[in-house]
Amino acid sequence: MSSEQQPAQHGRDRRLRIAYSPCPNDTFVFDALAHGRVPGAPALDVTFADIDVTNGMAERGELDVLKVSYAVLPYVLDTYALLPCGGALGRGCGPLVLTRDATLSGADLAGRTVAVPSERSTAYLLFRLWAADVVPGGVGDIVVMPFHEIMPAVRDGTVDAGLVIHEARFTYRNYGLHQLADMGEHWEDTTGLPIPLGAIIARRSLGEAALTGLADAVRASVRAAWDDPEASRPYVMAHAQEMDPAVADQHIGLYVNEFTADLGEDGYAAVRGLLTRAAAEGLVPPLTPDALRFP
Repeated sequence: MSSEQQPAQHGRDRRLRIAYSPCPNDTFVFDALAHGRVPGAPALDVTFADIDVTNGMAERGELDVLKVSYAVLPYVLDTYALLPCGGALGRGCGPLVLTRDATLSGADLAGRTVAVPSERSTAYLLFRLWAADVVPGGVGDIVVMPFHEIMPAVRDGTVDAGLVIHEARFTYRNYGLHQLADMGEHWEDTTGLPIPLGAIIARRSLGEAALTGLADAVRASVRAAWDDPEASRPYVMAHAQEMDPAVADQHIGLYVNEFTADLGEDGYAAVRGLLTRAAAEGLVPPLTPDALRFP
């Protein structure tokens, strides 16, 4: 985890403490806001952390604004509000289950060990819903490990399969691995809804005016990145963990879309649909009727 201080060029004196991942979609979305290029927006103190870390921060009530898995929302919505923008939700962008053996099917995972990036991740919820439909008797042991360690573990035979996210969609063949199943494809085929992955949440105690202003600032930051993608490139590549620029561009193109600017009706339906189905399977607590209300 690392922290980066940004100069307060615009907005109120109080800095908002925010944590998001160093992945290209997050740095692309927040570049203009983090560097004071959104007039009137609050200044930020930025902490970079993987999603499993930010999920834990949210559950402990740390920081003002966080990028988290949609799967963690039922545990934190008393303290945080879901922003209607800035997150990752879309089509054709779901987590993948990878194996070394190209001949395996979903049914073959029964009783086998699977590595996952977090048990409180949206990827894991999608995986559990898929496994309930496809894997008779369920998978075996679940091993939680940082997402960048999963593909090497599958390649080396440490685990039988791995659930991967982020840029692994574009790089898993480099490890000699094979796609067994696409969790997003299963979700879209069974629901017709887009795939909810990562959410932006903000502390409710900031107040309605501040939350509304923050959402407006995030939207402005997204539009600024779309209007001038090259302006965000230094920030994106500085935190992309030696990622190839072409892969970073693919990553941004897949995860930053119209739902990033505004969840809209389909986005909210996808979020509620995922969490309702997960609650029915006993994977998360049920949502209250107004839990997703903003602000």
